[in-house]
Amino acid sequence: MDDKKFRKSNDFTEGPVWKCILVQAVPLIIAQFVHLLYNVVDRIYIGHIGEGSSMALTGLGLTFPIITLIMGFSALFGAGGVPLFSIQRGAGNRDAASRIMGNSFILLLISSLVLTLLCYLFCRPILFAFGASEDSFVYAKKYLNIYLAGTAFSMISTGMNGYINAQGFPQIGMLSIVIGAVMNIILDPIFIFALHMGVEGAAIASVLSQLLSATWVLCFLCGKNAIIPLRFRDMLPKREIAARIAKLGTSNFIMQGTACLVQIACNATLQRYGGDIYVGIMTVVNSIREIFMLPISGMVGGGQPVISFNYGAKEYRRVKEGINFNTLAGAVLTLAGWLLVYLFPRLWFAIFSDDPQLAEAGAEMLRIYFFGFVFMALQFAGQSTFQALGDAGHAIFFSLLRKAVIVVPLTLILPMVGFGTRGVFMAEPISNLIGGVACYTTMRLTVFRRLDRLSAEPDISG
Repeated sequence: MDDKKFRKSNDFTEGPVWKCILVQAVPLIIAQFVHLLYNVVDRIYIGHIGEGSSMALTGLGLTFPIITLIMGFSALFGAGGVPLFSIQRGAGNRDAASRIMGNSFILLLISSLVLTLLCYLFCRPILFAFGASEDSFVYAKKYLNIYLAGTAFSMISTGMNGYINAQGFPQIGMLSIVIGAVMNIILDPIFIFALHMGVEGAAIASVLSQLLSATWVLCFLCGKNAIIPLRFRDMLPKREIAARIAKLGTSNFIMQGTACLVQIACNATLQRYGGDIYVGIMTVVNSIREIFMLPISGMVGGGQPVISFNYGAKEYRRVKEGINFNTLAGAVLTLAGWLLVYLFPRLWFAIFSDDPQLAEAGAEMLRIYFFGFVFMALQFAGQSTFQALGDAGHAIFFSLLRKAVIVVPLTLILPMVGFGTRGVFMAEPISNLIGGVACYTTMRLTVFRRLDRLSAEPDISG
């Protein structure tokens, strides 16, 4: 395929920018919604298994930091390569883009095998460090013993799916997630209830679903319909390429890694000040947060390849338009989410558990946690722009600022100075305000000035 034909294939420099983003984002949002069901449906079913459901839900919540860490490595080597891939595709550098994708795949595969081994070896001390009690540990271990077997499938399907979207096939990328999610939704009640396997059944359903998704992703990327196919010869790790992927992906990894750190701090602190019931409440709150993070995450995910492609193609005005559209859309979506949580807190808890004690204490905590949720739009708009343009330094800094520098210390300090369990839930809105405003303001002051400067420079490439 020659460079002209290559550039014309799914060209994001044509048509209104907002339309390009929506064409990418809508299938991604649909896919992520179904994927959310794939994750959340386990918790919904487990929360309604009858006697012991609250303890089982708490045990499932204890596994979140490990699962989040696994997703962090998916982001490190998967999402870390996608913006670099898109920039090279926008510039018409086919071979360079192909090498980035191949290196991303092999890094995902190697890291998944290492993570699986380490988690099996140190499961017990890790879970107790995360806030497990002897009762909740039983459920957490049952789930992880099976779930970890699908680590490679999960990381490959999640990490490599971005390369499908980056080539302009959002519908295929959507199906990558949808087929696995639908399978999980179908298998969950069979394994959990019909076969009476409880949390172990939920884990089996997850692994089988991840296997199906990973197979779909690889079949497309290795097939004839991919603009840039995944080739074996590009999988040999190259130090320079791997370093660039890891450098840009570090911001994604830190976002996931610090989320893992926050979950550990929250679970351990809540276990100390409130016991298992408050760890269960945080499990539900995190699940509800995932629901309302979904549309903004999809919008950002749809905007990144468009912004990266236009940056590589030197269409700087369109880059600005894309950033502005993502900011406005994010603000609307997060504001709507906050209102729905504030008005109907008990309704959201009822979805995940039929335990009245959990809902009674959890409704207040949910409202506290979501206060100021709209500022997350600023964090996402700023963070995603830095990533899309390959600015690893700022992306890494603001990933660390919100979670590691603000949330974790507040999670530990606020309960000690008289706020008790409420202090754990107060840390999130405080960090949203400070981190979101700082990230977005810095992005506007640095990125827009750079784009203005580049626009003023004469183009001598042709």
